[in-house]
Amino acid sequence: MNTFADLRTVVTGGASGIGAAVTSQLLARGARVAVLDLTVDALPDGAVGLRCDVADRSSVRSAVEAAAEAMGGIDVVVNNAGVGAVGTMADHEDDEWFRVLDVNVIGIARVSAAALPHLRRSRTPAIVNTSSIAATHGLPDRALYSASKGAVAALTRAMAADHLREGIRVNCVSPGTADTPWVGRLLQAAADPAAERKALEARQPHGRLVSAKEVAASILFLADPANGSTTGTTLPVDSGMHDLLLRPAT
Repeated sequence: MNTFADLRTVVTGGASGIGAAVTSQLLARGARVAVLDLTVDALPDGAVGLRCDVADRSSVRSAVEAAAEAMGGIDVVVNNAGVGAVGTMADHEDDEWFRVLDVNVIGIARVSAAALPHLRRSRTPAIVNTSSIAATHGLPDRALYSASKGAVAALTRAMAADHLREGIRVNCVSPGTADTPWVGRLLQAAADPAAERKALEARQPHGRLVSAKEVAASILFLADPANGSTTGTTLPVDSGMHDLLLRPAT
């Protein structure tokens, strides 16, 4: 049985990277998808594109209401929109701290709060947030980004507790370093892109970057109405970085 058939889903940041993979997989499973992103010019057939800035409450409210109107309601929210930051805790001015936390953390709260009335009317409501391996592992030059993704993991648990008795499940994925446009831009900015990519791949236990499709598959797993008893969970998508301690490859 296809539990995604006609499921009404909202995907923020759904026009590229992990979000685009989520959008494609949802459509392939028969879901209805509204993509909320800053740019929605090139979306797969069947997706509803709505321009939205998750750092602007008015923009979020308008886009979420338009999505609900277009689909006749909302069953699932995938909070995937986010921005990166490179540097130590001393490398960013206050404005950059506020910007990243505003998008990565408060953006999730804005979208989820706007969707809440619709989720309460759904028979299969779920929210899935995108955290990161940076939330649980100390990575060099990722202080601000790590702080934001740690907050996402904590926010996920708090949201799950707040809305459990309403039947709204809230979970998040925690990807390892994923092969996304943002990581691609970081690699191109490196002094030696090939060497930097090799180092990032070596950090993953399976020796390669995590694919956007793999992260998307885990997001769909958590969003699936069949997983009705799964809430407050962080699902690692990192080839075992959380739990495996391997000897160096020879």
